[in-house]
Amino acid sequence: MAKKYNVYGIGNALVDMEFDVTKQFLEEHDVKKGVMTLVDEETQFQLIADINKAETVQKPGGSAANTMMAINQLGGSGFYSCKVANDAFGDAYLQNMNDAGIDTNFNRQPREDGITGKCLVMVTDDADRTMNTFLGITSTLSTKEIDEQAIKDAEYVYIEGYLVASDPGFEAMKRTKEIAEKNGVKTALTLSDPSIVEAFKPRFEEVISASVDLLFCNEEEAKIFTGRDDLAKARVALKKEAKKFVITQGSNGAMIFDGDTFVDIEPYEVKAVDTNGAGDMFAGAFLYGVTNGMGYAGAGKLASLAGSKVVSQYGPRLEWHEMQELLKQIKE
Repeated sequence: MAKKYNVYGIGNALVDMEFDVTKQFLEEHDVKKGVMTLVDEETQFQLIADINKAETVQKPGGSAANTMMAINQLGGSGFYSCKVANDAFGDAYLQNMNDAGIDTNFNRQPREDGITGKCLVMVTDDADRTMNTFLGITSTLSTKEIDEQAIKDAEYVYIEGYLVASDPGFEAMKRTKEIAEKNGVKTALTLSDPSIVEAFKPRFEEVISASVDLLFCNEEEAKIFTGRDDLAKARVALKKEAKKFVITQGSNGAMIFDGDTFVDIEPYEVKAVDTNGAGDMFAGAFLYGVTNGMGYAGAGKLASLAGSKVVSQYGPRLEWHEMQELLKQIKE
């Protein structure tokens, strides 16, 4: 019997604010380039003031949310557990989810007072994205936001690695995986960011514990997590950590381990202007593919194409018609 949802996702709900900055700006403000750093709201406000751009573009984001959006835009179905506050940003965030046809835990539970989280995305001229994140109310995301029935109704759960940074988020990761495994639902997890892997490696090891069905990471994250200094060694070590995995390699495409063999996924040549959301998009397209009969190679090809498309424009998401065009292109 077909499941109601292709994927049940859980992660931080954040409103993105994206700006072009120079490398010099990051150096002058002591911002670590190319990674995600957690900051307080005052630091975030000060950085925005110093960037001094007249217009702030605010869009719903969050890593796992971007992935869930990609799945639904391609024609899949999803449920997203998150935490937003009872404020204007929270209103806009949930409206965006509802408009996309993504069910959330807030269809069934009230919101609390507080501040919805925000992510300041700074893009340099090498297309690299640097993020300073104020988690706001999502720092208290916990097992309370988990919807057990929705997990049972899904083919996969998709767990955002950023959740390891808070104690309640870490407990939510473990509980989501536990419910999924108990009910025969496959588990997928993303390592999310090199700095997060470095800071919380023991927590990742505890959640993954050689039983995750599908792990997503990039080259740097794979090396840090396995403690290996080159990709060839890292990919061999990862075989002991996850049943199957995907290592994204930027302009070099991706490498998939399907449980038996390695599959190389060719890149699509594009001029990258913003790498924000590339991994989220890859995961979303890949999960759509494997839950809709495309196989690992086919899903990898779709994911590579979708990733190349999103880095060639600003922002971590594409429009509905663009996603449908990608699917049509793959099927031709």
